[in-house]
Amino acid sequence: MSSSGYVYHPDYLRHNTGMHPECSERLSAIMKLLQDSEVIARLHEIDARYATVDQIKTTHEDTYIKHVESMCQREGHLDMDTPVSRDSYNAALLAAGGCLSAGDAVMRGDVENAFCLVRPPGHHAESDRGMGFCLFNNIAILAKYLQSTHGIGRILIVDWDVHHGNGTEHSFYDDSSVMYFSTHQSPLYPGSGGIGSVGRGDGEGYTVDAPLSPGAHDSDFMYVLDEILVPISDQFEPDFVLVSAGFDTHHADALAGMNMSCSGFEQYAKVVKKIADKHCNGRIVVTLEGGYDLKALSHSVMGVFNALGDLGLKVSEPYPAPRDSLSSSTKERVEHIKAVQQKYWKF
Repeated sequence: MSSSGYVYHPDYLRHNTGMHPECSERLSAIMKLLQDSEVIARLHEIDARYATVDQIKTTHEDTYIKHVESMCQREGHLDMDTPVSRDSYNAALLAAGGCLSAGDAVMRGDVENAFCLVRPPGHHAESDRGMGFCLFNNIAILAKYLQSTHGIGRILIVDWDVHHGNGTEHSFYDDSSVMYFSTHQSPLYPGSGGIGSVGRGDGEGYTVDAPLSPGAHDSDFMYVLDEILVPISDQFEPDFVLVSAGFDTHHADALAGMNMSCSGFEQYAKVVKKIADKHCNGRIVVTLEGGYDLKALSHSVMGVFNALGDLGLKVSEPYPAPRDSLSSSTKERVEHIKAVQQKYWKF
């Protein structure tokens, strides 16, 4: 049995988005590959549960929660990109609650780490509005739950979705107990996440955005992690690590323009795991965000499980990967980030 767990529930498929990139087939493809490869048998299954409305309220306004419930009953849209169906409200409660179950399992010692295969995703959801396919901010709700229920002090949130996690950043922008670190494509939706965004008040210095130019490869991301994330994490010393795992950075994904491979996501996860192993006894919870090419998504998720559980798998690339190279623009971005962040951290 692996030291890694997973959260999945068939009711996540009941969030019906119609002809939409964020569709139920995403989870079906992931689960099929995990089952066909017999990896699922090597993982610890964690039962999902529904988050309570009070747990959702730690991150979202009551009027917004009621708006989501009402809009789902009407089968409307939270914004032009975010359709909902009758079952979407319950699926969103179950997605957030599944993440809480994973946090509990890690804290009990049932598993060292866990991957929440949930939908709808969450990192774009603001306190008072849903956007970018997201209803409730799963990872922000989990972070606050870990602090209030389990007494966790410092939490590192790593967001590797190709789109900046505006909702998560805003949830902790003035909070020094949560470090938010994001690599994302820029320019791209939602337009936030500039290098100058560092937090405010008590949270100043605890937001670290690393926007990268379109076309960035595995080497570009690894360079940012080595030069920025690792040294800052060593100074922040997290008690728990959370990951918003979007796989739309893959070169085959049509919603963006990056050049990561499945192996690149595995390497990214290994860096994060090394941070967690060093500072917080390996405690990690990963939650699914974006990723819309079904083959790239499922094989990339397999790579992350391989890293988290030390499974010793040979993760295949479903498409020929582009030639990897570190760009001069990434080096320049990193120097810019260091210049901004050196007020708060040593490099």
